[in-house]
Amino acid sequence: MTVNQTLSKGLLFLLAATTGLVVANNYYNQPLLGLMAKYFNVSELEISSVPMLTQVGYAVGLFLIVPLGDMLRRKRLILIDFFFIIAALLAAAYSQTPFQLKMASFFIGLTSVVPQVMVPMAAQLAEDEKRGAAIGTVMTGMFIGILGSRTLSGFVGAHLGWQEMFLIAAGIMAALFFALLKFLPEIYPDFKGTYPQLLKSITKQFVSIPKLRLASVRGAFDFGAFTIFWTTVVFLLEGEPFHMGSDVAGSLGLVGIAGATVASFVGRLSDRFNKNTIIYTGTLVIIFAWIVLGFSSRSLIGIIIGAFVLDLGVQSVHITNQTIIFEGNPSARNRINTVYMVWYFVGGAFGTFIGSLLWQYYKWLGVSVAGLFFGIVILIVHFIGTKFVLNKIK
Repeated sequence: MTVNQTLSKGLLFLLAATTGLVVANNYYNQPLLGLMAKYFNVSELEISSVPMLTQVGYAVGLFLIVPLGDMLRRKRLILIDFFFIIAALLAAAYSQTPFQLKMASFFIGLTSVVPQVMVPMAAQLAEDEKRGAAIGTVMTGMFIGILGSRTLSGFVGAHLGWQEMFLIAAGIMAALFFALLKFLPEIYPDFKGTYPQLLKSITKQFVSIPKLRLASVRGAFDFGAFTIFWTTVVFLLEGEPFHMGSDVAGSLGLVGIAGATVASFVGRLSDRFNKNTIIYTGTLVIIFAWIVLGFSSRSLIGIIIGAFVLDLGVQSVHITNQTIIFEGNPSARNRINTVYMVWYFVGGAFGTFIGSLLWQYYKWLGVSVAGLFFGIVILIVHFIGTKFVLNKIK
């Protein structure tokens, strides 16, 4: 439990800002892939494993570190983790070979899981009738971090170099550490078992909660549809007919931020309206976005519109998923979030891999077909899950 602490507007802002700034560490590399490939003199396909390994590391960190939020004092866990985040960022900045960069990227993902401790914290501190809105605010911070990181790193990469981006990120983390040290409240754990028992209980959450299983599969394909686009669009914009540098390509993240900001209202809607309807609508928005993107391989306006609509749909599904899984079970919310987010980022890593592979052989047409396929899968999974699984249990 907390120490006489409620979710004030200032604290909610701190949670959202921390979520965005830390999660950004995982995405600085994407607009820099072209610069990295040239620096190390390797192919786009080979360097594309950098973001994939970052996401794999994130999934591992979700499983090994985030559950500790139910077992250890939350603030202490977060502050200790910050030391390892900074070390991983510095290792990336001083990498001399692609292998070193890939290993550093894995550890950046592994350690930058603080946002997934912040989301359950917001859910726990918020009043029941405002939980969806609180989650929506924190998740908006996350998506702004994911998308804004591309704009920042694209600019820094073009004007200073890709290594300097990681040095700047390490400085941001150091400043954020002191802000959290002063203002973040302590939350004490409810779980009294051992660490192996804690990890074992994660599986129990997945097996025993049908709505968590359904949300996890939806989330995996949801984030996969997102990462397919953001991993490959930099390659599209650097080639014919756009010839854009990393700074201009990265600025596309500003368009995504607009979509993410609009989607923050979904958290409030999920407190009031049918969540299945919101998920169906968000999924159809994703499908529509990929249809627009598929016909926009030579149209910057089409890419901009598609990016905006895609991020709107992806966050709508994601926020609604989290609102659903955080209903009840306050003592296990970190473990529940671990299950969901492991699936979510495994889906993201798979989307990155598929997008990079299809770009290498089929370019934008293959990427667009894959993104459309992921959206259709979400629709099918949700229909089957709600009709034949959840209804049967009821």
